[in-house]
Amino acid sequence: MTHAILESEGLTKEFPVGGWLRRRRRFVHALTDVSIAIAKGETVAVVGESGCGKSTLGRCLIRLTEPTAGTVRLHGEDVAGMVAAEPLRFRRAVQIVFQDPYASLNPRRTIAQSLDDPLRIHGAGTAAERQARAEQLMEQVGLARELLGRYPHELSGGQRQRVAIARALAPGPEVIVCDEAVSSLDVSIQAQIINLLRDIQARTGIAYLFITHNLHLVHRIADRILVMYLGQIVEAGEAAAMRARLIHPYSSALFAAAPRVNRSGRTSTRRAASMAGEVPSPIDPPAGCRFHTRCPLVQPICTQRAPALEESAGRRVRCHFAADIAAGRMAVGVAG
Repeated sequence: MTHAILESEGLTKEFPVGGWLRRRRRFVHALTDVSIAIAKGETVAVVGESGCGKSTLGRCLIRLTEPTAGTVRLHGEDVAGMVAAEPLRFRRAVQIVFQDPYASLNPRRTIAQSLDDPLRIHGAGTAAERQARAEQLMEQVGLARELLGRYPHELSGGQRQRVAIARALAPGPEVIVCDEAVSSLDVSIQAQIINLLRDIQARTGIAYLFITHNLHLVHRIADRILVMYLGQIVEAGEAAAMRARLIHPYSSALFAAAPRVNRSGRTSTRRAASMAGEVPSPIDPPAGCRFHTRCPLVQPICTQRAPALEESAGRRVRCHFAADIAAGRMAVGVAG
């Protein structure tokens, strides 16, 4: 991979729960030892069930949430020191688009004002120059400049999300975190927004961290895929290789469960063999491998020792039997 724009090493986040009077404080283990890297012009997709830590990862990377441990670096420079000394320099480089544009846009400010705010904060010239830049941003995201005088409630959901993307683009970032950025939109509008993001990336070389539960979108947009389970990366690799074959039992179960539309137009799913039960509590994750309570390949070692995230068949996999699965000596099995 080429030089990383944004990267993390050993990123960990624990949220305390319960009152201070408890003798033993308890924590939600939202992230545990997560290391990723995002290079110029690529899209890294993060997938997993709800509560796996996807959004917490995105928020820690952009410093909306302070990590408990680990480091985040922008072009090799520790972000913690940068945010303390030069917060605007970091904010110019890394932006976010949230899931619900109606909640992320101020309902009392016009679209023009919403776009002017980041431009003014980052010192983007005179009022006339900012106005011209706002019109350019609207054109870039496929919106008429006449909409600048309107308020968020006067726009459709797709238009509001385009405005949110324009606002994120305003400072000229190198990385945008898309946190479920299309999940609240209709399917046809989702496709339009995905095409817009890809067009912007092709023209500007911007990088995306694309957080989603929509696995079909992952195949359309991602260059690399990270699969998360209970706050940990369990499999990470090139999207093309992972489309061809998955190694970790959880990855296989997750993608097999994604709805598919067959030739008759009916929706169907495949079910990973012996994939049962609920996700354990992140307050008290299982000892050993965190997936062993649901894994069809569970062995005694899985309950006793936590597997490391190691290279196997050209990707990183957190499983004691990754080499055996990759070599075909063990089969996860998919039914349905």
